[in-house]
Amino acid sequence: MQVEHHDLHHDFPNLVDEIHALKTESHHFSRLFDDYHHVTKEVERLEEENIPVDDFTLEDMKKKRIKLKDELYQMIVSFKNGSKPA
Repeated sequence: MQVEHHDLHHDFPNLVDEIHALKTESHHFSRLFDDYHHVTKEVERLEEENIPVDDFTLEDMKKKRIKLKDELYQMIVSFKNGSKPA
């Protein structure tokens, strides 16, 4: 199965510098970034290897990934607009 990859650098190529800066300046951002990529890798692994998993578990993982991505994006945009990282 062809799986679409969802890492932040590919999804937001115009924000790579901001992502890098936030990873080094904000422990909170860095932790969320790591959580996001952990969930993303696990979802992609399950899909690529066709590992049996119930739909609810996979959907919950995808919802968590979307929630993390939204939060990370808001932090990136705020940082780009001049807000200091938390």
